[in-house]
Amino acid sequence: MADLSALLDDARALHPDLVRIRRDLHRIPELGLELPRTQERVLSELDGLGLEVTTGAELSSVTAVLRGSRPGPTVLLRGDMDALPVVEETGLGFAADNGRMHACGHDLHATMLLGAAKLVAARREQLGGDVVFAFQPGEEGYDGAGRMLGEGLLSASGRKPDAAYALHVISGLERGLFTTRGGPMLAASNRLAVTVRGRGGHGSAPFRAVDPVPVACEMVLALQSFVTRRFDVFDPVVLTVGTIRGGTRENVIPDEVTFTATVRTFSHRAQSVVKDGSVRVCEGVAAAHGAEVRAEFVEQYPVTVNDESEAEFVAGALRELHGEHRFAPAPKPLSASEDFSRMLAEVPGAMISLGACPPDRDPARAPDNHSPQAVFDDEVLADGAAAYAALAVQRQTS
Repeated sequence: MADLSALLDDARALHPDLVRIRRDLHRIPELGLELPRTQERVLSELDGLGLEVTTGAELSSVTAVLRGSRPGPTVLLRGDMDALPVVEETGLGFAADNGRMHACGHDLHATMLLGAAKLVAARREQLGGDVVFAFQPGEEGYDGAGRMLGEGLLSASGRKPDAAYALHVISGLERGLFTTRGGPMLAASNRLAVTVRGRGGHGSAPFRAVDPVPVACEMVLALQSFVTRRFDVFDPVVLTVGTIRGGTRENVIPDEVTFTATVRTFSHRAQSVVKDGSVRVCEGVAAAHGAEVRAEFVEQYPVTVNDESEAEFVAGALRELHGEHRFAPAPKPLSASEDFSRMLAEVPGAMISLGACPPDRDPARAPDNHSPQAVFDDEVLADGAAAYAALAVQRQTS
């Protein structure tokens, strides 16, 4: 077995460098699949570690393979790198000023994975197997994981990985607390896009028109009743209408209204039912009012399902590394979603949450991930890097 206390000491020795890297990345947030400056920085930090490094053909991904000293299992570690189109309001001295923000902590993920690469590279002679470090763009709605899989990520080492792990920081979770669970960890993400077509007219004479505004409003309310009455509370569905658009002024009945919703599910059954049922609800309401409707349900990311045995392995490794008090089983899945789900659909593994709330804030009231005020504590960087490294080293030295 690996000496995890020495690994943790080495990670803590890296802490000043990790803070510097994280803050540099935080200043240069980039969106989507093309992250040239972020990719350049990742490549510069990997240089000299003796890894087999490749970059993506159609996205700014970086894949680095570390070969162990003898045959054994292959472990994949993923860290995402992209930011969000959010104007930062943290007031930090290293805040971004380009209208984008690492509001979900991906700058920490990339930094921790770089730290893990350095820690594992220093233990190359102890390893029986290979480690694949996957630096992924496009997690925030661009399916970067799917694109990396399409470009051959799972064959990067010459064989399919035996296990895959990813960490995600949470701004509203106690600093330094790790958590995961077997089974569903995060929800599937789906999109419902609805266009209601009526017949425009003068606001003073609605009887001469077919007003799509109240029709769309009725659909929104009907969808809320649908998800609370058609689904078991222990297999829930979350449906949130995020946009609704229509009209130009108060006395003009528009021809058309559109709205979009995010739909989160935790099982294939619930996803199938809500996919068909939500469309029928919209069609039924439209028919009742003599309007037309086009409702499209788009499946985005599947449920993030942790392998039961891998979740147990993660829990044991993190308890050994950081102590019993630093790990707590997740009592239930979260309704957020992740494209790491695509990797877990192919390889057994686990998604792990890591609390990064600053100690001067109440986790229950701290701004959530994706908020322009979200702040993540640098103090978790060494612990996260050590966790990534420990999962790989434990797998390959046991």
